[in-house]
Amino acid sequence: MSARDTAAHVPSVLEAERVAFRRRQGVRSVLIGAVSTALLGGVLVSVVIGSPGWDRVRETFFDASVAREALPAVLTGLWLNVRVLLFCALGALALGLVVAIMRTLRGPVFFPLRALATSYTYGFRGAPLIIVLYLMTFGVPGLRLEGTPSVLVLGGIALVITYGAYIAEVFRAGIESVHPSQIAAARSLGLTYPQTMRHVVLPQAVRRVSPPLLNDMVALQKDVGLISLAGPIDAIRAAQIATAQTYNFTPYIVAGVLFVLMAIPLVAVTDWVTVRSARRQSAEGGR
Repeated sequence: MSARDTAAHVPSVLEAERVAFRRRQGVRSVLIGAVSTALLGGVLVSVVIGSPGWDRVRETFFDASVAREALPAVLTGLWLNVRVLLFCALGALALGLVVAIMRTLRGPVFFPLRALATSYTYGFRGAPLIIVLYLMTFGVPGLRLEGTPSVLVLGGIALVITYGAYIAEVFRAGIESVHPSQIAAARSLGLTYPQTMRHVVLPQAVRRVSPPLLNDMVALQKDVGLISLAGPIDAIRAAQIATAQTYNFTPYIVAGVLFVLMAIPLVAVTDWVTVRSARRQSAEGGR
């Protein structure tokens, strides 16, 4: 690099002042936010601790000895939740993608598939998850069919078909956001419709809808605890058993804290992807 190029990259006095001012403003904003948060937290803590029933609530929900006794069983149940989450997430993503592609098919010959996919998304997006769980885990075994899966598997299927409907709409929005000219250009180059979807449409669609997809995964991570309603001993059921034995609700707090800790990495990734996507769109819009 020549001396002229080096001199061209030296910021002017005015630019340096602007950078310093923005840095001071950023530090000032952080300090103000920290102080206001600390003040608000102090007020809330003082209100809760100073309430007349705080001692009773602390003994019932925040007993350290009960938490230590319940922690091993709740952790064992949490491992079941993690496994269910992994399988349900993969199943819901696959089902949602297939349904989204079915809804975007064109031509009268595909009308039955579009109608089936539309009915599925309308039905399961409106049905409460807890009702679907009850139908799958109590209704299906009541049919007494041979080869009926276990209650745990049926509960996972209920989660998959419910979240698959939400994910299908997310995928469909991403597919339809790709400009038709790109599809026409791909077809003019000799690509078949499946090849166009695979190499042109789906990569862009998945990239654009990554933030809402990750938000659905965060919601699924919480809802896997509902399988305890069907009987499997997950973290919530283990907490319920411990609560019945000790007449203390602290095990539920332990389970809740573990679920929050399990969700933090996924929430952080979701926030990062959301910010990255917004920056990319801003950069593309500014061109």
